[in-house]
Amino acid sequence: MTAPGPAAAAPHRRDWRTDDGLTLVADVFGAPVRGSALLLHGGGQTRHAWGDTGAALAAAGWQAVALDLRGHGDSAWSPQGAYALSRLARDAVAIAECLSPPRVLIGASLGGMSLLHAAGRSAPQLADGLVLVDVVPRMEGGGVRRIVRFMQAHQDGFADLDAAAEAVAAYRRAQGSAARAPDLQGLRKNLRRRDDGRWYWHWDPQLLTPREPTAMADYLGLFQAAEALRCPTLLVRGKRSDVVSERGVADFRARVPHAEFVDVAGAGHMVAGDDNTAFSAAILEFLQRRLPA
Repeated sequence: MTAPGPAAAAPHRRDWRTDDGLTLVADVFGAPVRGSALLLHGGGQTRHAWGDTGAALAAAGWQAVALDLRGHGDSAWSPQGAYALSRLARDAVAIAECLSPPRVLIGASLGGMSLLHAAGRSAPQLADGLVLVDVVPRMEGGGVRRIVRFMQAHQDGFADLDAAAEAVAAYRRAQGSAARAPDLQGLRKNLRRRDDGRWYWHWDPQLLTPREPTAMADYLGLFQAAEALRCPTLLVRGKRSDVVSERGVADFRARVPHAEFVDVAGAGHMVAGDDNTAFSAAILEFLQRRLPA
C-alpha cells in the first residue's frame, strides 16, 4: 500500500490498494505533528461517522485517517466474501504501517474488534495506543443480535431518506442511544439510490457471513488478544449500551489491567454519534497523558 500524501487543511480522500486487490477509501484530517490515528467505524457505518472526531484530533496535532472498511461506503466489496476479523485487521495494519508514529488505533464495534485483533495478535508492536469504543471480547448476545437484525432488515430499501431516518431512530431507541433525529445529509452518505428510485444501505451483505474458515476462531481469539495487549489502552463505553455491559467491562479490565475506562453517560452503543463532544474529549485527554507531545 502507498502512504498518504501531504496533509491538507481540510480532510481529503486517499485510496489504498490491499494485497488482495481491493481499493479502500479514507478521509485524512490534518498533519502528523504529534503522530497519527487510524479510525475504523462499526459494521454498516462509513468513515463519515468519524467526521467530528477526526477534526478534533487534527486540531490537537494528530493526523486522523478515517477508513471505510472493505465492504463499506466507498471501499470495494470482496467478491470472495473475505471479511473475517483477521482480514480486516490485515488491512488496518498495512495502512497503519504507512502512518507516522506514534500510531494510535481507534475503533468502534466491528472496527474495534478488528483493531483489538491487530494490536493483540497481528502486529502487537505496531500500536502505541489503542482506543476501543463500546466493544469488548465478552459482548452481550441480545445487543449483538439486535445489530444483526437491523443490518438484515430493509433488504428492499427505503422509499426516501425520511423512512431510513425513522428506521435508524427506532434502532437507536431500542439500543439505548440518545433520542434525536438522524441527520439526513449524514445519512445520505450511508445509502445509495438505485435505478428503482429506492435508497439502500451501502454495505456488502456478505459481511454477516464471512466465508474464511478462520472467521469464528478470530472472534474467539479476541479474549487472548486482549490479554496480549501491552500498549496504553482506553475502553470507552456508552453507559446505556446493550452491547457492552458492566460484566463485559469487568472481564476486559481483568484481562487488561493497565486499561483505562470511560463511561459516557446518556450514550448507547453508538457512542461517538450520541455524544461526540464527551467522546472526543475523553480520547484527547487520554492521548495527552499517555502520549504527550
